[in-house]
Order: sequence, then structure tokens, then C-alpha cells
Amino acid sequence: MRAVLVGLVLAGCMVQHAHHGGRLTGTCDGACAHYVECKPGHLVADRDRCVRECPSVFADSDSLMGYESLACPDAVEYVDGTHPKNAGR
Repeated sequence: MRAVLVGLVLAGCMVQHAHHGGRLTGTCDGACAHYVECKPGHLVADRDRCVRECPSVFADSDSLMGYESLACPDAVEYVDGTHPKNAGR
């Protein structure tokens, strides 16, 4: 499912949000900052989980920029799935 979502993002089908005022970083730090900004509660544990998992999920800066371009509901769903969770679950 994640590969399909990344493909759609890179194809421009779901790009709705420009992170950092239009500047995409293409880094795990930028992607995780976007996730935390979008996540209700902004939990530190969620950011830590994102930073740990990011390198194994995204292969390159283009896929990271695609993620950073997602609208907030899509960005959170991509990381948490359709049933939101906290890092401890």
C-alpha cells in the first residue's frame, strides 16, 4: 500500500501541501517535521518513531519530498495507517 501511495504522490495525484512555505527538504528531518506538525498532539515519541523508521521507508530525496507535499490528513494516515496510534502502540 505504501508503495502505491508514494507512486501516486510522485505522479502528482495527491500533492496538495507545500511544506516550509513551498520549500521541500527531501530529508527525514523535514518529513518528520511535517508529520509532527500535522499530527494532533505533536507527541515527541511520535517524532522519535518517525526519525527511526524514516530511512527504511523512504529510498531517496524525491520520495521524501513527495511525502512532505502531502496534505496533513494524508501525511498522518501514511505514517499511522487508517487507525491513528501513538508511538507506544
